[in-house]
Amino acid sequence: MPAYDYECTECGSFETLRRIAERDEPAPCPQCGKTAQRVVVGAPTLGGGSPDAREDAGSYGMRHRGGCSCC
Repeated sequence: MPAYDYECTECGSFETLRRIAERDEPAPCPQCGKTAQRVVVGAPTLGGGSPDAREDAGSYGMRHRGGCSCC
């Protein structure tokens, strides 16, 4: 499962493992239990290729953990 970043207004940032289908749903803060929204950060396009060619690269907004078998 991929890890996503969330921001609690009381406690700050945390990450949690979630299914891709749940990535945009708010997550409970592990410290206080309040609902936290996902932090979405756009990645820059690297290289000289067309931006359209890389549009869907990383579209799920996830980071891969060590030992990831998908890439």
